[in-house]
Amino acid sequence: MNDEELRAQLVQRLTGDGHLRTGPWREAVAAVPRHEFLRGGFFRQVDGSAPTAWAPVMPDDPRWPAACYDGVSLVTQVAGTVVPWDVRGEIMRAPTSSSTMPGLVVRMLKDLRVDAGHRVLEIGTGTGYSTALMCHRLGDGAVTSVEVDADVSTRARTALGRCGFAPDLIVGDGLAGHGAGAPYDRVIATCGLLTVPRALIEQTRPGGIVLVTLCGWLYSSELARLTVHEDGTASGRFLGGQVSFMLARPHLPPPLGLLPDLDAGDERPAVLGADVIDDWTTRFVAQLAAPRAQYVTLTRDGRTEHLFLDADTGTWAMLREHDGRWTVRQNGPSRIWDTVEAHITRWRGAGTPPLERFEITLTSEQPTITWPDR
Repeated sequence: MNDEELRAQLVQRLTGDGHLRTGPWREAVAAVPRHEFLRGGFFRQVDGSAPTAWAPVMPDDPRWPAACYDGVSLVTQVAGTVVPWDVRGEIMRAPTSSSTMPGLVVRMLKDLRVDAGHRVLEIGTGTGYSTALMCHRLGDGAVTSVEVDADVSTRARTALGRCGFAPDLIVGDGLAGHGAGAPYDRVIATCGLLTVPRALIEQTRPGGIVLVTLCGWLYSSELARLTVHEDGTASGRFLGGQVSFMLARPHLPPPLGLLPDLDAGDERPAVLGADVIDDWTTRFVAQLAAPRAQYVTLTRDGRTEHLFLDADTGTWAMLREHDGRWTVRQNGPSRIWDTVEAHITRWRGAGTPPLERFEITLTSEQPTITWPDR
């Protein structure tokens, strides 16, 4: 298939999946060639690798053209600087930049409630594909996009230029927004956030919308749509769908460092076991109780241990299961698992309302998140 046929196929698939429901975004996806934003290649996950290994796929690979329109997210950078043409063979490092799956891109643009005449601030330019879709819909002058990585921004600028687009591209900390272009009607972040930076709220006009993915270090995340009010506060709800993005670099967790003495502290029978976080929504509720806790599994003395550790404060909880019963040992300035159990128990007592019914109120950077009682 040629590029035009591949784009038409992508439009048909996204329409059938319910992602493309409006004419303007359908026209944008049909017009913008995604492959132009992947000219530098992408990484494919090596089947069966553990830990995960990545291998480059370049434009001269016969798999490349169709893969650009497969509708999946494609990793374009690992380890903060390494791009596909840097690698011969495989690399085992964490992804740090990608081209988001088109279905999620258009879903977020729809959820942003963009309309003609709106001015949009995008946090995280990435490859520039979503930027291009907005330029097609709104015009170059209505789109500002901020990218923290200068090389990523340069590649996006080149790709956008090849497609005839020239939005305002800024290299800098997207969490600070871009005050020189404010106020904006819409703000969208294409990275995970622990908090909602005040700058993004302050740079949005009253009545405007901010769309962000709220996350934590337990890595359950949800898309949140907030409306900005006249008094500078914002409120809204989660939109559902288990949306996941790489965390903004300033919001990445600190290294765990030297683990604490896991034989210290107080031990008791656990009301809830570590397996409760296998469920996405329950994990999100646990994360609200312990937003700075990281989760790792260890093997000691032939037994699996589940460690929840706040590396900054030294607070930790370690859970073990034996014959279907869980115990928890805790230490530090507070008791992580006590707080997690209380939070989950209260949520269950309210009838386990789905995340779409949670209410988000923002008066500072840290949102207040509540759920309705029965």
